[in-house]
Amino acid sequence: MKFAQAFDLVRGDVVAFVGAGGKTSLMVSLGYELAEAGWRVLATTTTQLAKDQLTLFPCALPANTNARAISQALSEKQFVLLHDEVSGGSVYGPALAWTRQILDSVDSDILLVEADNARGLPFKAPLADEPQIPPETSLVIIVASLKALGAPLDNDHIYNPRAMIEKYGFVENSPVKSPWLAQVLRDEDLGLRGVPQDARVLIFLNQTPERGYVRGRARMIARLSLQSERISAVALGSVRGVEPVYELQRAVGALVLAAGDASCRDLDALLQPTDTGGCALANVTEQLMRSRIDHIRLVTGRGARDVKKAVKRLGVKSIQNRAWKSGGLVSSLKAGLGSLPDHVAAVLLVPCCKARIQPKLIYQIFSAFARCDGGFIVPQFQRQCNQPILIARKYWAEILKLPRQTDLRSIINHFEAQVTFVDVDGNGIFRDGDALNDTDHRRRPASLTRHGL
Repeated sequence: MKFAQAFDLVRGDVVAFVGAGGKTSLMVSLGYELAEAGWRVLATTTTQLAKDQLTLFPCALPANTNARAISQALSEKQFVLLHDEVSGGSVYGPALAWTRQILDSVDSDILLVEADNARGLPFKAPLADEPQIPPETSLVIIVASLKALGAPLDNDHIYNPRAMIEKYGFVENSPVKSPWLAQVLRDEDLGLRGVPQDARVLIFLNQTPERGYVRGRARMIARLSLQSERISAVALGSVRGVEPVYELQRAVGALVLAAGDASCRDLDALLQPTDTGGCALANVTEQLMRSRIDHIRLVTGRGARDVKKAVKRLGVKSIQNRAWKSGGLVSSLKAGLGSLPDHVAAVLLVPCCKARIQPKLIYQIFSAFARCDGGFIVPQFQRQCNQPILIARKYWAEILKLPRQTDLRSIINHFEAQVTFVDVDGNGIFRDGDALNDTDHRRRPASLTRHGL
């Protein structure tokens, strides 16, 4: 996918690039992408660029150029760099206070700001006076290159390794490991230093390969980084790619719907011991945990005490739906969705009347979401759609306004125009003869068959 889609940009954004491993290349590539789409793009730096990097921009002007001339340049070139002094092979940016002035005086659609230094190295911890992020920033993109993996933790290969060593006890000169990147990127005093409190934060893992072992390492870094509620997403890709973002990892939660209403008729049976140990409800919950879903909520109602006891060993948080008798599925969703952290981007709905679930099925659903193929994802096998379903946060408010007796079939029908159906393996899907409906007439993006993640 393109940067603008992955970063969810809107006109009026101020985007600051910090970190290491491709900030300038990312800013320039994004600028050209937006300019080609008709946006009027301003760029600047609060630190410095190399003088020869001026040639990367269609137009470069001094920051004190009058607003009318800047506006004219935007009309002619679409993408303009504003800078301050040019001296000694470096191009310096204007003071932080200038940002507000230019936003008020020039009719641009977006302002891109390189706000950090890294000496061309792939990974960094900031020095005391870094980064220099304008307070008006609405999106901060933290950049790190996977070229840092395996590199020695020293000054020749990593920017300011001493801060990492002192904070976490990493061994100097040892090869940089995947968890180290995540620890630094999500750290309030390191990767998140200086980020305005109300700004969105996104990580871009540059030079991610399209496939193979390192792609898996990138996913692990993303999952660990998303443990910080400040980070909304982690983009995996390569600045130089035609489709530069391969996938967008976001925090996803799961609701196990065990309230005992119409969507869960067989609760008593699911609490009975199975031949493999535990009970069916606990086994389903455990499969969700094996899929590395960090935010799992068990929504209870009838028999809440027995339900909690059945999964106690798993340590899953339970939420009591006190309106389960009359509120139906919508009341369970209201209780469960309200318990999830604000940074969770989507939820997997798992009715507990389903006795089986396979991690492969969850993986296929999550892969479609990571590719941004849709925000309302339903698995299907042989043109029959089933459960669980994944629903992005942007649909939650509307769902909670539906009639209280609405079931999953009705929710899917309500959002028919937004649904993306994912073909899954027959032996991975729930199989109890309860397919939701025929989906032969529904749409499926071609990318679902093009990509095999």
